[in-house]
Amino acid sequence: MIKVLDRLLLFLYSVAIGAASIIAIVAASGGFSVDWLNEVVADFTGDVRVVQSSVIGVAVILLLISVRFFIVSVRRDGNSAPSINQRTEHGDIRISVETVENLALKAASRTRGVKDLRARVRVSEAGLGILIRAFVDGEGSIPTMSEEMQRTVSQQIEEATGIPVAEVSVFIANVTQAPTSFKSRVE
Repeated sequence: MIKVLDRLLLFLYSVAIGAASIIAIVAASGGFSVDWLNEVVADFTGDVRVVQSSVIGVAVILLLISVRFFIVSVRRDGNSAPSINQRTEHGDIRISVETVENLALKAASRTRGVKDLRARVRVSEAGLGILIRAFVDGEGSIPTMSEEMQRTVSQQIEEATGIPVAEVSVFIANVTQAPTSFKSRVE
């Protein structure tokens, strides 16, 4: 909830500062006629107290938003890296999601014929959900290769981390082309 509020504040703050910057640039470069600016200021400043309170109100709001963003940018969050927590009789174990992704990539790379692997890990009550995105060389059977990759990744992750793997999804993104060698011709 706080992150959504911070994003909304950042959006509003960016729009307000961006609009003020555009108006300042146009005014400073002579984009508005002096007579028109004088009329706008005269119309707006009919009552000086209204103008002062409006300017002070907007300034206070922008200052509070600036202070909030300053605090968010300086504050360190101890749980910034997503991790998987396990409790054992000896204490707590925290394994980063990035570690599990790297283990999945290492296991998937053992499958013959796969290239350019990417992994994404989701943590759920049932266990880990792992998505492997791969390019294949097209030499072998894609279903056989995918099943082998699923089995290897699941076994490796469960053995290395002790965390049950609920599912391993394999997405074959494309078939890679073998690099062809060109002979240079000299004439």
